[in-house]
Amino acid sequence: MDTRLQLLTDWVRHIPGFDSACPEPVSGDASFRRYFRVWREHPGQARTPFIVMDAPPEHEDCKPFIAIARHWHQHGIHVPAIAGEDLQQGFLLLEDFGDQLMLSALNPDSADACYRQALNELAHIGGQSSPPDYPLPAYDDALLDREMALFPDWLLEKHLGLSLDNQQRALLDTAFALLKESALAQPEVTVHRDYHSRNLLIRPGQSAPGVIDFQDAVQGPVTYDAVSLLKDCYVRWPEADICVWLEHYRLASLDAGLHRADADTFRQWFELMGMQRHLKAAGIFARLAIRDGKTGYLADIPRTVSYIRDASARQPAFRHFHEWLCDIVIPAIEDRIGVLPAPGEL
Repeated sequence: MDTRLQLLTDWVRHIPGFDSACPEPVSGDASFRRYFRVWREHPGQARTPFIVMDAPPEHEDCKPFIAIARHWHQHGIHVPAIAGEDLQQGFLLLEDFGDQLMLSALNPDSADACYRQALNELAHIGGQSSPPDYPLPAYDDALLDREMALFPDWLLEKHLGLSLDNQQRALLDTAFALLKESALAQPEVTVHRDYHSRNLLIRPGQSAPGVIDFQDAVQGPVTYDAVSLLKDCYVRWPEADICVWLEHYRLASLDAGLHRADADTFRQWFELMGMQRHLKAAGIFARLAIRDGKTGYLADIPRTVSYIRDASARQPAFRHFHEWLCDIVIPAIEDRIGVLPAPGEL
């Protein structure tokens, strides 16, 4: 029996208009959170859908989500309005943005408009202050280190069974230090931290996407969210398109006062930030499979690591890292998980 679903049902039925609600599963995500759709009914009025978030308090803290959602909503960012909450049980009643993920709406005809609208919204997010009741954490030295360590710990050693000798450890330490130095040198903005095509929703009649899954927002590098979106772990686009969209974001974020970088500097920040994020993401996908039994994420590792391969190939300072990645790591991934897309391949 699903005890939490019963608790959630009892809770939502005590809210006016939801007395006969029967929660319908919508989705889960890479955390312990789950989402259900319920309908508010009033006599003589159309039924209105809402989303109930189930966030078990022993695993998830709803306070950051609530603080950020209210602050961003107040400042015109398109996040779900909060219609009800129970922090003790870990339930939130949210505005329903529908089921049209940006990922499923993308095709060669729609992509340009979708990305430009998402990047405009991103420039708006970047310019926000911290919520008054929740200072956003810093994307600091320690957090960057912890994230990159996921790559050797979970993907290389635990999943692929590779044993790293002292020379390989030193190679990784050098690469990680360079990536961290670049990230910390960038202007700091508000960072969503998971801004990609599965966390953006296309809403009928609205140009700006609906933004979800923002509870891990931090103060951090100006290019981080652009990497999440344009070098998406779930979909890959031609390099020429990425360059056009990145320049659009550079100019939008420049106009928003988030930085003063020229195109070459911004591109270099973006490239190195991408390597950091994809090292983290590849490690997280392996951890989700091993620790949480969510093996579907393994299929995203080849695409994710292909971004690291392509970016490191363009960086002379990462020549030895690139050679090691191509000679040792990628063959192991292709043997155990799947073939990486070739450079320039989608």
